Amino acid sequence: MRKVLVLSLAMCFLFALTAMAFDDMGKSTTVNGWVSDDKCGAKGANDKAEACTKKCLAAGAKMVIVTDKDQKVLLVDNPDALKDHVGHHIAVTGHVMGDNIHVESAKML
Repeated sequence: MRKVLVLSLAMCFLFALTAMAFDDMGKSTTVNGWVSDDKCGAKGANDKAEACTKKCLAAGAKMVIVTDKDQKVLLVDNPDALKDHVGHHIAVTGHVMGDNIHVESAKML
């Protein structure tokens, strides 16, 4: 009986941890930053890098957002959502998961 109780408590604890881990996945967040490429990263996070960013993206680099707050580089899951904002300073609303962001909307700053 004691083993069943301990096993049940362990399973409840495991389910609680799993629920907390997936709690943030459904929430959108807004991040301010620059649209850049993964080759230049934070170096391309300024108003003078637009032409370079466009050139690198055309050559196959991946689109990223470099955040204003901590210069974190977030890989954009759906780059078509930001095709009109390459090299711009924007506010992006979307789902951040680790070092990736799925963009829902963007507006110029």
